[in-house]
Amino acid sequence: MGTALAPPAPPTPTSALSYRLSAANTPTAPAVLRDLVVALCRSTGHGALAGNAQLCASEIVTNVYRHTAARLVHVDVIVAEGYVSVWVHDDLPKELPGPPEGLEREGGLGLCIVDQLADHWGAALYGGLIPTSKAVWFRLDEGGRGAV
Repeated sequence: MGTALAPPAPPTPTSALSYRLSAANTPTAPAVLRDLVVALCRSTGHGALAGNAQLCASEIVTNVYRHTAARLVHVDVIVAEGYVSVWVHDDLPKELPGPPEGLEREGGLGLCIVDQLADHWGAALYGGLIPTSKAVWFRLDEGGRGAV
């Protein structure tokens, strides 16, 4: 599905579990955080979503590393019956990701990958009229295109 502006905070259904993962914004952050997201998927019965969660989380966290000066990268993972939702937070609110364009260019393909693998994805701004941060999020549904 295409990009959509999301509510300002990740909604957590009452039957869902929410986890906050954080890592220093270093070259190892994408690997560390994607592996933690995969572990959460597998340990909560969403193993079919682990592969696509790994790729999507890695791409979005890599964008934070490459394009922000944030000291930490925060990832919120919501595990619910039937889906997993991942929100990657950074401190660069001025650039919301747009819909992916053609695959012919070099680099910048991370959101194209997310667009192809996730059932839903988008971005949310935080901080009111003068945003101070944003989150890029994706959701993988059991039985959807997010399942492998």
